[in-house]
Amino acid sequence: METRANHVWVGLVTLLLLAALAAFFVWLAGLGSRDLKEYDIFFEQSVGGLANGSEVTFQGVPAGQVTQIELWKKDPEFVRVRVALRKEIPILQGTTASISASFTGVSNVSLGGAVRGAPPINEPGPEGVPVIPATPGAIGEILASAPLLLERLATLTDRLSRLLSDDNQQSISGILANTDRITAQLAETSPQVEATLKELQGTLAQSTETLAAFEDTLHSTDNLLNKEGESLAGELRKTLQSARLAADALQGTLEDARPAARSLAESTLPAADATLRDLRRTSEALREITEKIENEGAGAVVGGTKLPDYEP
Repeated sequence: METRANHVWVGLVTLLLLAALAAFFVWLAGLGSRDLKEYDIFFEQSVGGLANGSEVTFQGVPAGQVTQIELWKKDPEFVRVRVALRKEIPILQGTTASISASFTGVSNVSLGGAVRGAPPINEPGPEGVPVIPATPGAIGEILASAPLLLERLATLTDRLSRLLSDDNQQSISGILANTDRITAQLAETSPQVEATLKELQGTLAQSTETLAAFEDTLHSTDNLLNKEGESLAGELRKTLQSARLAADALQGTLEDARPAARSLAESTLPAADATLRDLRRTSEALREITEKIENEGAGAVVGGTKLPDYEP
């Protein structure tokens, strides 16, 4: 009888200890929850890899954990993720949330973008707690661009297949063979190329010297013009004045000779022309008399021509 009573007392004491331990853990949980603040995040993308208890980081620093994940009843296109964060985490205006994946396949919620000096996010959202705006993370961007990436990959594969066709492979082989021959020819002509380069260097050196001499000549010419330019300009000015005076004198002479030239053309030249015509007629008459004297004698000029005798 005493043994049974002892077992009852042991059982009661054990139950009391278990109840006290449970109450202690509940108290600890309540105490810990007092230092946490809940926020909702509405993702319009897949949240694969997230689970209750997933870590939440702020700029890479652990800030809390995920407490609830469900489809939002008001709009099933969104996934509502509730997170519990430490109160000292600065959730300010401008803070955004995204999903970060790791190589192990486990995802977490990454927070960042808080603006210094901005007010905190305290206004309750549609589910009674403040809302942190969501931005597409790396996974969301990859999923969103997956169709385009697949299309480009297919296009690239098709182009590679065309590029590596049998005909193109033969062409590429020919190009490589030609390249080998060109390389060999370049290797053979490298001494000539080196000699040509040496000659070119010598030519460049001579050109440099010529340019230097030309610069010296220009400098000397510049100095000469600066020193003697004024005297040369004065002499040139005097020469131009003398030439102008000579031109004026020639113009005056031409004006003085113009009346004499007009008189010569109007009276002297016609009289001289008439005299020349008279001299020409006189010369012709003298030529006829001279020929007649030579042919018929002087009597032909004095007595005239003798008529022949008439015979009946």
